[in-house]
Amino acid sequence: MFEILEKRKLCSNVTLMVIDAPYVAKKAEPGQFIILRVTEDGERIPLTIASYDREKGTITIIFQEVGATTMKLGMMNVGDCLHDFVGPLGVASELEHLKGKKVAVIGGGLGCAIAYPQAKKLHELGAEVDLIAGFRNTDFIILEEEMKAASTNLYIVTDDGSNGRKALVTDVLKEQIEAGVKYDTVIAIGPVIMMKFVALTTKPYGIKTIVSMNSTMVDGTGMCGGCRLTVGGETKFACVDGPDFDGHLVDFDEAMRRGRMYKTQETAAVEAHREHCNLMKMEVK
Repeated sequence: MFEILEKRKLCSNVTLMVIDAPYVAKKAEPGQFIILRVTEDGERIPLTIASYDREKGTITIIFQEVGATTMKLGMMNVGDCLHDFVGPLGVASELEHLKGKKVAVIGGGLGCAIAYPQAKKLHELGAEVDLIAGFRNTDFIILEEEMKAASTNLYIVTDDGSNGRKALVTDVLKEQIEAGVKYDTVIAIGPVIMMKFVALTTKPYGIKTIVSMNSTMVDGTGMCGGCRLTVGGETKFACVDGPDFDGHLVDFDEAMRRGRMYKTQETAAVEAHREHCNLMKMEVK
């Protein structure tokens, strides 16, 4: 079984967990993900690997409690065990060729949990890393110290300016480019709409841009088709062909339409979970 060794709240609805999973940790690389089940009859969900420690045999995951399964996961505590924890899955991010290069790593909201290991790996390779992180407001900022340690320059902006500057990540990126910063590559991870506009920002300058389409994954094996994408006119699957793709070739509008397909079912699952929790509380009383 896969024991929870550490649990920590990063903000109101975002939780970090360290899981005992030595065989996964042995092979894990930035960009890859795992599939877990909380219980035997539970839903299988993919979560990106936020960090790994080969010596300790641990995997760190960071998740937002937005659906029924992540809410159930959030109710678990240190010492509890997950029923399944499979990985590493997906294609690892190709970062070795960026050794000594100038790279912008851009994270939006929870996407910063995935941008962080990318930046950390690049920093360890000797790349000069500008990490640009955007959040809704100061209450939702996560991993600030970790991101600072994994970058040459860290820029944090919020939608409401509560952390000092009201701006979008694309505003900072464009300012850097127009100031003469020569990025060899830009890596963007976060909401699909954010990644779309990062790609639109870099395209006129011909800067190679990689986006992570992990948020579109459902089954994680390529069988359900839920993460089907059009990339350069070809059909790809985020879970088996990615999750990293050339941002200038991804059809983001199609991806956003597909992402709205399961909204009704997701809402129903959350309501059922809440009703079950309320019934349990009443029984306890």
